[in-house]
Amino acid sequence: MELSHIDEKGNARMVDVSGKEHTVREATASGRVLMDRKTLDLIVSNGLPKGDVLSTARIAGIMAAKDTYRLIPMCHNLPLDGVTVELYPDLERCSIEIRATVRCVWKTGVEMEALTAASVACLTVFDMCKAVDKNMIIEDIKVLRKTGGKSGTFERQGEDRWQG
Repeated sequence: MELSHIDEKGNARMVDVSGKEHTVREATASGRVLMDRKTLDLIVSNGLPKGDVLSTARIAGIMAAKDTYRLIPMCHNLPLDGVTVELYPDLERCSIEIRATVRCVWKTGVEMEALTAASVACLTVFDMCKAVDKNMIIEDIKVLRKTGGKSGTFERQGEDRWQG
C-alpha cells in the first residue's frame, strides 16, 4: 500500500487534492470520559466551580474542528459547513459520552476534524473536572462513520451505544 503523505524519497508531504472533485463529506467520531459518580453528579447538576462543563466542552470541540489543520501536520484547511458536538451523561457507565459530526463540501474527508472535535471535547471535560476527580480516564476515541469521496461510506459495526 502506498502512503499518500509520503513522497518517493520518503519525505512527509501534504497530499495534492487539486484534481479531486468536490463532494459532500461527513464524518462522526466519538469518545468517552469515565469518572467517579460524584463527578458526574456535579456535571449534571452544573455544580462544578469552573462552570457549565457540557456547554464549554461543546464549544471547545467545535473550535477544535475548525482548527484541526493547525494541530495535525498535513491536514488541509477545510471550509467546514457544519460541526455538531453532543455530550451525553451516561449514568450507567459513570461517563460523559461525546459524539462529534463534521460536514463540508470539499475535496478531502473530515475524519480528522471529527476526531479532533471529540478529543478536545473529552480533554475539556477532563480539564474542568480534574480538581475534583484525578482518576478520570479518556477512552475509546474513534471514527463511527464517514461518507463522501472516492472510498465511499464507512460505518463502524456493533460498537455504537449512543443514547443522546
